[in-house]
Amino acid sequence: MFPDLLKTIERISQVQVSSDRLLLLNPLQTFIQAKLDMQQPINLNFICTHNSRRSHLAQIWAQTLAWHFKIPQVFCYSGGTEATAMFPKIAETLEYQGFNIQQLSEAPNPVYAVKFDAVAHPVICFSKEFGNPFNPASGFAAILTCDHASETCPFVPGAEARFPITFQDPKAFDQSPLQTEKYRERSLEIAGELFQVFSNLKTKNQ
Repeated sequence: MFPDLLKTIERISQVQVSSDRLLLLNPLQTFIQAKLDMQQPINLNFICTHNSRRSHLAQIWAQTLAWHFKIPQVFCYSGGTEATAMFPKIAETLEYQGFNIQQLSEAPNPVYAVKFDAVAHPVICFSKEFGNPFNPASGFAAILTCDHASETCPFVPGAEARFPITFQDPKAFDQSPLQTEKYRERSLEIAGELFQVFSNLKTKNQ
């Protein structure tokens, strides 16, 4: 894993997660643990309204932490109730936190390759609806990362389980002096909570 990213992971390992948030995260951890125990693939689809900010952060951090903790057969995806584009500040934030990011296209909805390790497959990111063919059609956990998606998607077709784990939108600080700070803060918050999930999983070798 890239050295600067390992430094960020060391930082998030110190993040204090409230008891209320731990209760919210526990069902997702239980779902993943059950899949691990049955040696089944773990498909996680992080869903937000526009698939532009929080869902991408969650997808990337979940895939990264699964690799970091050597949790096998974890495949992370993201989607929205509509497609827009991954907001450029997300790529900038993650690059600052140690990821290697390559923009693969110049389209209005560009495709990014996000690498966390030199030998791991990159996370391919672009904005899409959650039912896009790029994502699994069934047998996945739907993790709702924003209130609007959670409210408008009481049922996610094909989802094996549904987990509302919402975060405040850093978009509220766009074009403000606090924009950079708040995007980094939100990324670390999401990473810190997912760290709690993946660090507490038990594999067959443990």
